[in-house]
Amino acid sequence: MTEPTNAELDFVDDVAAFFTEEGLPHIAGRVVGWLLICDPPEQSAAQLADALQISRSSISSTMRLLTPSGLVEGFRKRGERQEYFRIAADGWSRMLASRYAKTSAFREVTERGLAVLADAAPERTARLAGVAELYRFLEAELPALWIRWEQHRATLTQDERPA
Repeated sequence: MTEPTNAELDFVDDVAAFFTEEGLPHIAGRVVGWLLICDPPEQSAAQLADALQISRSSISSTMRLLTPSGLVEGFRKRGERQEYFRIAADGWSRMLASRYAKTSAFREVTERGLAVLADAAPERTARLAGVAELYRFLEAELPALWIRWEQHRATLTQDERPA
């Protein structure tokens, strides 16, 4: 494995800045950024720590945060004790599908809140009603969008398919 170039590290930091705005820790964004471009595509905790100049304990904590979403996966190579990490095949789609699946659950939460406020003044319920309407809309529209994505992905050649 070669040392990352300054341009590569700039890209990693751009990814980190994006994910930090999404609420993830900076280090998690840096790990995602590096896993998107590193060679080889799978990295041990030690390789990640060396490339990103962060502690192995930070890598361990970050992986506990990143792997449940399905975006990053850990695996072991036969005959080796160390774990490797990579962006999962179709990890981005799985991560977004997981987020979309929560749309119905949050819509239900907002509707319970509206029921609690059934006798409240409209000025008090307006914010919550707006959120509930947004989630009703998303719940209705996202399945069709996902179907279109799957159809689009099916038309791509093997070389064009995203990971």
